[in-house]
Amino acid sequence: MPTSLHEDRLNIVVDALQAQGARRVLDLGCGTGPLLLALAAKPFFEQIVGLDISRKALEACGRNLARDGIALDHRVQILNDTFAEANPRFQGYDAAVLLETIEHIPPDRLSKVERAVFSGFRPSFVLITTPNQECNELLGVPGHRLRHPEHEFEWDRAKFEAWATGLARRNGYAVGFAGIGPAHPVLGSPSQMAAFTQADA
Repeated sequence: MPTSLHEDRLNIVVDALQAQGARRVLDLGCGTGPLLLALAAKPFFEQIVGLDISRKALEACGRNLARDGIALDHRVQILNDTFAEANPRFQGYDAAVLLETIEHIPPDRLSKVERAVFSGFRPSFVLITTPNQECNELLGVPGHRLRHPEHEFEWDRAKFEAWATGLARRNGYAVGFAGIGPAHPVLGSPSQMAAFTQADA
């Protein structure tokens, strides 16, 4: 049975984390917990911490984890906290993931997130996924609209890759890119991913 874009995204992210050997993971902007659920289902991951500034989202996340029999303990934690400030308690993790998160951040605040995550937390591996704006009309989204009313922006591949390449260069990471979901020969895949690896790791 074909998988959905959401399932494809989770599978690709989980596989990339495992391939990198990342056992301690930060889920930044965890929302209602889809990635936390996917990670918690894999014994490979030893510590999984989700951060979100929305108490309402975290309450729903807690219910979703409980529904799947996942206890909040040392291994799986959810915290009402920001990832726009360089809190030292979030240093030392193997990886951080921003899963469909950056597009919810006002563009003038992205530099704060960059400094906190890449200079402050400084995990060895970072994954960022975001919609590919080029595919919106293929998905039935009119050109003048965004995919979700809570999105602040949506970038095409060139804009995302330029931003991520600059971010990597400024912070001492190497970066590679991949599409997520069925690829159109001209427009690419509906979601896009940047994988950052610490250059000195």
